[in-house]
Amino acid sequence: MQPNESVVSRLAPTPSGYLHLGNAVNFVLTWLLTRQAGGTLHLRIDDLDRARLRPAYLDNIFRVIDWLGIDYNHGPSGPDDFLRHHSQLLHLPDYNRVLRRLALVPGLVQASQRTRTSGTEAAVALETPGAAWRAHVPAGTEINFPDGWQGQTSVPLGALMPDFVVRKKDGVAAYQVASVVDDLRLGTNLIVRGLDLQASTAAQLWLASHLSETAAFNSARIQFFHHPLLTDAAGQKLSKSQQLPVDAGILAQAQGKQAVFQAVASLLKLPADTAETLTSLQQAFTSVKLPLSAL
Repeated sequence: MQPNESVVSRLAPTPSGYLHLGNAVNFVLTWLLTRQAGGTLHLRIDDLDRARLRPAYLDNIFRVIDWLGIDYNHGPSGPDDFLRHHSQLLHLPDYNRVLRRLALVPGLVQASQRTRTSGTEAAVALETPGAAWRAHVPAGTEINFPDGWQGQTSVPLGALMPDFVVRKKDGVAAYQVASVVDDLRLGTNLIVRGLDLQASTAAQLWLASHLSETAAFNSARIQFFHHPLLTDAAGQKLSKSQQLPVDAGILAQAQGKQAVFQAVASLLKLPADTAETLTSLQQAFTSVKLPLSAL
């Protein structure tokens, strides 16, 4: 992040299911960091996966935000406003422009398609209808960046993600491309994610470095915070099915929103009594010793 640059962050849910405890915890952490820095918070809903989008899932995003009591500065006011004025479908030309440029980088992108005879993926020409495009990461590639929560980080991208989809079989940009383009469009310079998305961050940094149009997506300009994941009593990562039934989500949590605030307080190593309300949590957050000097 550049000196004296105002903080810009975002909430970036996907309307492919009811939001669970992990989503709500990420929302609150992002809100706390952004508000402490006096920054701007966007609501950016990632809706390119149209096959899994349901009106109830989209509505749930706004209900959870209201329920938690957090706010945002820019973004849709509700589901109708989102579909009319904020959907990712409105930005398809931007994604496609980047995809075309990536396809021109020698050896970066290859297309594959499942063959009818063997059922395996085979390389085909990029212009083949119904072919997915994948970015290929050279073996041994490591991505290094400072993580505001984890410290200096090195991700062995070549081992963890030797290739990843950049354009799906339906011809629509995949998450790694769309997320980079959207963050650049919003001017995002603070990204708060779960630790399980650290490899995705590395993939996006690596991919963005190949084009002048996306080169601003880099760790010198953007501060990343990858927070620990929620675990059970045995220290195992909580799955969605362990947290709540998929047809209910966090709004059905028996403990109410205090369950979210308690989980946030635990991750931040704050006393349990600071999690009574969002206000008390925010007040206690001022004492957290995260490396926030860049903010």
